Amino acid sequence: MSPHAISSPREEAVTEAGYLKKFAITDNGFLPSEAPLKCLSHPYYAPWERVIHNLPSLLESQKFHDQVRQLPVLSTTKLTSEAEWRRAYVILTFLNHGWVWGGDKAHEILPPAISIPLLSVSDHLELPPVTTYAGLNLWNFSSPITNFTDLDRLEVLHTFTGTRDEAWFYLVSVAMEAEGAQIVSSMLSALSVITSRDYDTVTGSLESLTGSIRKIGTLLERMYEKCDPMVFFYKIRPFLAGSKNMAAAGLPKGVFYDEGDGKGEWQQLRGGNNGQSSLIQFIDIVLGVEHISHGDSTPDTATRREKETQNKEPSTFHQQVREYMPGPHRRFLEHVARMGSIRELALVPPKTPEQERLRDAYQAATRTLTEFRNKHLQIVTRYIILPSKRGNNTETKTSQGHGDKVDLASVSKSTKDTTELTGTGGTALMPFLKQTRDETIQAGDLTKRT
Repeated sequence: MSPHAISSPREEAVTEAGYLKKFAITDNGFLPSEAPLKCLSHPYYAPWERVIHNLPSLLESQKFHDQVRQLPVLSTTKLTSEAEWRRAYVILTFLNHGWVWGGDKAHEILPPAISIPLLSVSDHLELPPVTTYAGLNLWNFSSPITNFTDLDRLEVLHTFTGTRDEAWFYLVSVAMEAEGAQIVSSMLSALSVITSRDYDTVTGSLESLTGSIRKIGTLLERMYEKCDPMVFFYKIRPFLAGSKNMAAAGLPKGVFYDEGDGKGEWQQLRGGNNGQSSLIQFIDIVLGVEHISHGDSTPDTATRREKETQNKEPSTFHQQVREYMPGPHRRFLEHVARMGSIRELALVPPKTPEQERLRDAYQAATRTLTEFRNKHLQIVTRYIILPSKRGNNTETKTSQGHGDKVDLASVSKSTKDTTELTGTGGTALMPFLKQTRDETIQAGDLTKRT
């Protein structure tokens, strides 16, 4: 455990600013310091911009694939800033999933006009070439003000469906990330004084964390305001699916990223999901919440196969999804994990009132995080479990009654056993989320060491 002691307030401020910048963390937390770009400025990228700005109508009219076939294979050499690389990633991952899921069947082969620049952009950003939480949420919004916590003033840049429901689904996460931004500096301060046993500082940070988690949970509950569960399940969710564990939906080998001239590679990747939020993982790490689930929809088979092929203990789902986070954010979590956790201090048998207050504050924080995860379970039940048991009654009948569109209901339900739904990240959905919740409860039990 590293003390990371800072000798003076001035030194702390200077050091922390450089420290966080190194990991691409801003005053808005894991969100950028300014709202993402709405358009790539160089006219060279006009073909991409034309398609992405008309994506919902092109998908609805079934003209999208023809438009993509006419796209030139563009180079990424004219991208001149991180903001432009991020915008390119948003554009190309949306085109990727529109191509795979927006036709009369799942398209296994991604054309070079998408795959070649997407592979380049993904390599630069240290992200997989697929929709991720970063592309759907962190870099896919606009705001007239710099305070991104005001959900009602946020606007989404791009959606697949053009619905208010899809925009709201993304923007709730943006506001949650912004609301949680101050958690980063506060909890880093707490970690830095663990070895010096500054109980008051750690307790204050824990109390602040508890309040922030409650505010984030309140924002999560606003999902119900403008996102209809049936629209989400049957129209939006299918486009978020990846190519991992998707054989039943028509991708037995995943997606082939065609690079032309006979080159390319099959990839099986998870889709975008909130488990890829660095903020939530950060909270887990500082509280010492340990997750052991592998998250696979067929965990026994997957675990055994990975052990056999790699001769080592397979990584957990939470470790795996860090590969779906921007490289700097991933390295930040790895760095913080090496600093230790507040649970280590809370486990020390209390001998003073200060220690008692710290333990109480720690347990309050874990209880609040458990409550947040229960709210998430309620969201999943309302938006995925219950709609999966009903017929598709959405206005456009996206998944039924048309021979000219992929059966999106089967994509949403895609799993070996439809009574056990698979998440867009490829997990056995409810068992995984319940285990994650229960592991949070266990962390708060200071009579046991995890």
